[in-house]
Amino acid sequence: MGVLSKEQRQQFWSNGYLIIENVVDADLLTAMQDDFSKWVEESRGFCEPYGDTIDGRPRFDLEPGHTPAKPALRRVNAPIEVSQTYFEAMASTRMTDCVADLIGPDVKFHHSKINSKLPGGHTAVKWHQDFPFTPHSNDDLITALLMVDEVTPDNGPLEVVAGSHKGELHGLWHNGIFTGSVADTVARDCQQKAITCIGPAGSVCLMHTRLLHGSAPNLGEHSRTLFICVYSAEDAVPYSSNPMPTEFEGLVVRGEKSNKVRSTSYEIELPQKPTTASFFDQQARNPDSTNFYAWPPE
Repeated sequence: MGVLSKEQRQQFWSNGYLIIENVVDADLLTAMQDDFSKWVEESRGFCEPYGDTIDGRPRFDLEPGHTPAKPALRRVNAPIEVSQTYFEAMASTRMTDCVADLIGPDVKFHHSKINSKLPGGHTAVKWHQDFPFTPHSNDDLITALLMVDEVTPDNGPLEVVAGSHKGELHGLWHNGIFTGSVADTVARDCQQKAITCIGPAGSVCLMHTRLLHGSAPNLGEHSRTLFICVYSAEDAVPYSSNPMPTEFEGLVVRGEKSNKVRSTSYEIELPQKPTTASFFDQQARNPDSTNFYAWPPE
């Protein structure tokens, strides 16, 4: 028996996203918050991205302007490799059950990261879709954004365009540069239609891989930390290298391995893998772009 109601499943497939509260228990949520707080304290001792992932890129990414007095840890790559708490949240919680209810019964893990916006930070995420970053043989992929902190209207919440997962795939290459964001004309249209996704800590936003989304900087007084896990149907096979390689890529977290591949028809340009700690540097490549957030929205 599924964990989602018929109405919730219909909402996801109609709108391309679904917010569900209390997908991890209180003790696990507290442990996740504690782990991240320890990483923030650790980051005070560094002035540039640090730590090692399995492909040699830094595990911990620092926002420009980071200082010991005002740390700005904005990304932890593959936290499930260095935290049993985050591994448990990825593999063994109601969040995983919800994903399986939508694209299962057989589901495998692709990659994970933590994106955090501390108060006063400047990081914004330009409008994009996830699928062009992680193309697969079919698009039964879900990005699960677990709210480690409460997400409010003013601390840089996720914004989405409902129903956009049913539309076209938008290119992320512009003038020969992989910018990791859609064209400015598309971004302006997205901003006009944007819906804000908020919720208490312990909630998750399940997002279809083709859904247009972005987020503004954190202008509030409290941090906004998201644990982001990407899952796919077991019969979806990657067409490009993992943007955040992990020893757990392909781990079947629900159901079983089928040894089958399912393909659908589409056409996109293959992505460019980040050479630095995160795609934030790719999105910063086009300084002339107007694909940014004014806050509050105009």
